[in-house]
Amino acid sequence: MKRAILIVLDSVGIGEMPDAHEYGDVGSNTLGNIAKARGGLHLPHLQRLGLGNIAPIQGVDPGASPQGCYGKMAERSPGKDTTTGHWEIAGVVLERAFPTFPQGFPEDFLQAFAERIGRQVIGNEVASGTEIIQRLGQEHVRTGKPIVYTSADSVFQIAAHEEVIPLEELYRICGIAREMLEGDLRVGRVIARPFLGEEGNFYRTTNRHDYAIEPPHKILLDMVKEKGLQVMAVGKIKDIYAGHGVTDHLASKGNRDGVEKTLAFIREKKPGLIMTNLVDFDMLYGHRNDVENYAQALEEFDGRLPEILASLEEEDILFITADHGCDPTTESTDHSREYVPLLVYGKKVVPGRNLGIRSSFADLGATITEYLGTEELVNGRSFLGELI
Repeated sequence: MKRAILIVLDSVGIGEMPDAHEYGDVGSNTLGNIAKARGGLHLPHLQRLGLGNIAPIQGVDPGASPQGCYGKMAERSPGKDTTTGHWEIAGVVLERAFPTFPQGFPEDFLQAFAERIGRQVIGNEVASGTEIIQRLGQEHVRTGKPIVYTSADSVFQIAAHEEVIPLEELYRICGIAREMLEGDLRVGRVIARPFLGEEGNFYRTTNRHDYAIEPPHKILLDMVKEKGLQVMAVGKIKDIYAGHGVTDHLASKGNRDGVEKTLAFIREKKPGLIMTNLVDFDMLYGHRNDVENYAQALEEFDGRLPEILASLEEEDILFITADHGCDPTTESTDHSREYVPLLVYGKKVVPGRNLGIRSSFADLGATITEYLGTEELVNGRSFLGELI
């Protein structure tokens, strides 16, 4: 019973890519800079798999005999957002980056959108999601106007208080936005950002929902499903891929819950792919430049790793990677153009292999399709022969 378990540590980059200057990200190194700022990271289990062998990380020394295979991956697609990174892992390499809106969205579009949803909107700026609900939350509560904002990513985000605009209505509004954002406005994701609380103490809830665009061709998840295998998604994976290929899905309320849901799928012992996104690194700590809590979240995941490894069956292969960086030590609160780590472990995997620098995230997807015996991806070069 062959299974691939793929855990994406959202935003856990491992150093700037050669073109980082084109994105304003020179000097970004999410793992390395957190370790320096903290005076070291304590990640003994990731260290044993080979994390310290990929790049210098204070407190995470390279091992003489790592238990896993290790390397890092470069992103071939232009961009540094969630959709681009996850799509490339699944075999989609973009020629053009998704559009971004550093000056906000065109007024004529917002007016047409307001007419469709029957409400005027407020905001329309680049902002932190936690900051903008504190600043505009009370006006929203008073007027019922949803808060529209974006970021350095290709996103159209709509924040609304759940007691002012009920969830189903917010989701309907987001669906309309997804339908209308076409052509030059075709952002990677529309995101519902519900919140609760009172003035001075508004807080986001876990009822976020992403509306991604459809992948342009068959992806890793489709191919696994077409082979008759299971595709079990944890967290926002289903949303990122617009449901493509997913046979079972468990929403998660953060990293801890995401690990629990991943373990639940592993224990079901169904052949195929388990794919998990652990979002707290990015959403709660990277975008808020919260170095200490980012570090603690890394150490907490490391503490759960023995339980994950112990749950693996004879033919399971575990892949741990990321989708981009989000260095909390820099002035920017946005994603960073970085390499991502690649760790591989399994009872049949030859330990200690250096997988080098992969030229595309799609190499990971190609490796999984070869292992599971599915149709090959359009992009990516498998490194399965180096593992087994």
